Amino acid sequence: MFEITLSNVDLLKNTIPIIAEIIDEGVFKVDKNGLSMISPDRSMIAVVDFKLLPTAFDEFKSEGSDEVGLNLSNFVSIIKRLRSGDSVTLKFDGNEFEIISKGAWKRKFTLPILDISMEKPPIEQLEFSGKVVMASGILEDGIADALIIDDSVVFEASNEYFKLWAKSELSATELQLVKGDEGLYEINVKDSIKARYPLEYLKKMIKASKLSDKVELEFGTDYPLRLTFKEIDKVHMGFILAPREE
Repeated sequence: MFEITLSNVDLLKNTIPIIAEIIDEGVFKVDKNGLSMISPDRSMIAVVDFKLLPTAFDEFKSEGSDEVGLNLSNFVSIIKRLRSGDSVTLKFDGNEFEIISKGAWKRKFTLPILDISMEKPPIEQLEFSGKVVMASGILEDGIADALIIDDSVVFEASNEYFKLWAKSELSATELQLVKGDEGLYEINVKDSIKARYPLEYLKKMIKASKLSDKVELEFGTDYPLRLTFKEIDKVHMGFILAPREE
C-alpha cells in the first residue's frame, strides 16, 4: 500500500503522456526508491525506463513494495483533466488505485488495476561503446530535420565528433557537433560507432527534452540506443531503442 503526493501535477503531465505514446499498458512500482516503470512496447523495439525519485514528492508513504498495472491511455486521460499547479496524490490500498487532485477544489478518480505479466527487460546487461551528452534542443532539431527526409536516422560518433544524418533518393540532411562546440558537453567513444534508428520512436522520445536541457546518448555500432533525460532529484526518463537493420 502507498500514498504519495506531488505538490505540482506537471511532473506527471510532462512524463506519463510521453510514455503512453510508446506503450499502452504497464506496471508501476512504488517502493523506497520512488515511483518507477521498466516496460517494453508490444513490438519489443523500445523500452521505457522511468523513475520519479522520492525527493520529487512532498509526501511519500510506502509500505514495502507494490506493483500496480494500469492502462496508460486511461491514466493519461485523467492526468490531462488535472489543472497545472494542483497537487496530486496517488493512493493504492491493495485493491483500488486512486488519483486525488487538490486545488481550488478536490477531485478523485479511480482506475482499475490490470493483471499484467511481463518479464523485466534485462537492460542492465547492455554495454555501450560510446556516450555523448549534448543539448537536448539540438538533438530535437536534428530529429525534426531528419523527419522531413526519411523514416530513419543514422547516429555516428568518434571521440572527436557526433553526427546525425538522414538521406533519401533526392534529399539529405546532416547535423554535426565536434569536440569544443557549444552544446556538446561530453563525448567518450572507444572506437568510431554508427547505427540507424527508427524516427517513428525517436520523435516520441525526444518530447522528454522538456524535462532537461541535456540529453545522454549511449550506443554502439548496430547496437541499441539509450536516451536519458534527467531532472536532478526529481525524475529520470530513459528509453532503449533497437537499431534498424540496413
